Amino acid sequence: MPITRTVLSTAAQHPTQPAIVGNDAALDYAGLVEDSRRVFAVVDASHRAQAAAPSPAPETGGIPITAVSIANAFHAARIVAGLAGYRAVSATIDPQWPLAHRRHVITAAGIGLVVSDDAALASALVDAGWSGTVLTLAEFLDRERTAIPADPPTVRDDDEAFLLLFSSGTTSDPKAFLKTRRQYRENIAVSSAHLEPLPGVATLAPGPLSYSLTLYALIECLATGGGAHLADAFDAAQLARRVAAERITRIVAVPAVVQVLIDAARRDPSAFAGLELVVTGGANLPSVLRDGLAAALPHVRLISYYGAAEIGFIGDSRGGDGTLLEVYDEVAAEIRDDAGRRVPDGELGTLWIRAAACSDGYLAATTDAVLRGLDGWATVHDVGRMVDGRLQLAGRAGDIIATGGHKVSLPEVERAFDAMPGLGSVCAVALPDARLGAVVALVVEDGPASAIPVKADLQTWARDRLAPQFVPRRWYRLDRIPRTAGGKIRRAATTELIERGEGIRL
Repeated sequence: MPITRTVLSTAAQHPTQPAIVGNDAALDYAGLVEDSRRVFAVVDASHRAQAAAPSPAPETGGIPITAVSIANAFHAARIVAGLAGYRAVSATIDPQWPLAHRRHVITAAGIGLVVSDDAALASALVDAGWSGTVLTLAEFLDRERTAIPADPPTVRDDDEAFLLLFSSGTTSDPKAFLKTRRQYRENIAVSSAHLEPLPGVATLAPGPLSYSLTLYALIECLATGGGAHLADAFDAAQLARRVAAERITRIVAVPAVVQVLIDAARRDPSAFAGLELVVTGGANLPSVLRDGLAAALPHVRLISYYGAAEIGFIGDSRGGDGTLLEVYDEVAAEIRDDAGRRVPDGELGTLWIRAAACSDGYLAATTDAVLRGLDGWATVHDVGRMVDGRLQLAGRAGDIIATGGHKVSLPEVERAFDAMPGLGSVCAVALPDARLGAVVALVVEDGPASAIPVKADLQTWARDRLAPQFVPRRWYRLDRIPRTAGGKIRRAATTELIERGEGIRL
C-alpha cells in the first residue's frame, strides 16, 4: 500500500486524524502534509548549498541521503515521514552507537546531511574529510520557520530508493542496505495482513526511531491511515497515562517494553482497559513476559513476530511457549546446510527466505557480505529448524557452538531457565576448553541474595530440561549483564567480562 498516497488521501478525507503524536507535540494528517513541505525545503536547500556535496552510494541512483540521529522520536519521525513524498533517501542512525560506527556509515554511504546534537560526531566527520552538513535539531527547526514551503508531496515511483537502513551497530561496523518504495510497499502488505495496523487505529510505539521496529511501526501506521504515537523512553507511568489519554488500542514494542507494560498494568490495570493488542519484535519472547502479560492484562492479545530488517516480516507466534513460528504465506522459508542443501525436518541449519520485500543487497561501500543469491533467496544467517511445518529459531550463526562434537544453541539454553523461580536474566556463553574445544557457561544476573538460586538448583533445573550436551558446565554471576539501548543482552560483551575474570564463579 503506497505510503504517500494514503497520507494524501487521509489528509483529504480525515484531515484531523492523528498522524504522529509525541510526548508533547502532535501532527494530524493535514498538518503532516503541510509540515512535509517545510521539512523538504530545509533538507533540499541544505544539500544544494554544499560546495562539494558527498556522493551518495551508487545504489541510490544519485538521490541525496539525509540521516536523523537524535533522541527526540517525534521530530525524527516527522522528518522521515516528511521526506517520504519527495526525491529523498532517509536514514535513522542510533545516537548511542559508538562514534566510530556512526562516522563509518555516514562517510561510507555518502550521507550528505545529518541532523544530530552530538558535537563530537560533527567534529569526527570534519576530521574524516567529510564535506556534508550537520545541523542540530534546534538549527533545523530555526530553518523551518523561515523556509519557503516546497511543492506538495507526490506519490513516487516503485523502483526509487526510499530508506537507508543498517544492521546492528553494537559490536561491529554496521552494514547498510536500501529499501526501494516497492519493497517497502510489499513489506507493508505483509504486516497489514497479519499485524493489524488498521485505518484509524492508535498505535503506541515507544523507543528511538533508530530501532527498526519503531521505524516500521511509524511507516506502517502512516501507510494504513493510522496514528503513530511515539515516546522517547520506556517509562511505566507515562505509558499508562498515554494509553488511557490517547485511547491506544495497539502497542508495538521491543521485548524490554513488555516488562515495563506489565509493571504499569499491575499498578493500574484500569488505564489499559482499552488496549487490545501488543505486537513485539523478536521471536521466542521469554515465557516470563508472556505469562506476566497474560496475568496482568488477560484481555490483551499478544503477537510475537520474527523478521529481519533486510528481508522484512517473516512469521509470528500467538500462543504456547512462542518457540514455534507460523511462516507467513507471503514468504517462503527453507533450512539449508553449509553446502546449500535442504535439511530434513528437525535438523539445525541456516534459514533462507524468499520474499518480495527483501532488499537487493548491502551497500558495497559498507561490506562485501552477500544478502541474496542469484536465485532470489536471502539469508541473514539465522539458524533454525522446521518442526511440523513451523519454524523454530535457534539464534544467529554466532549463537551456535560446537562442544564435544555436538552443536548447541545458546539461546535454547537460556530459554530453559525462563520460568525458574527467583532467577532473573541469564546469558549463555561459550568458553574455550582444552578437551571439548568449547563449553557452555551460564551467566546469571545478580539480585537479592535470598532470591538467587544456588548452583546445585541451577544444575538440577538444567538437567531436567536440557539434553546433556546443552547443560552448562560452568556457572557465573554478574552484577549487571551488558545490554543494548533497547534492552537486548549483548552476548559478546558478556563473554568478554567472564573471560577477563569479572564474573563470580559459582
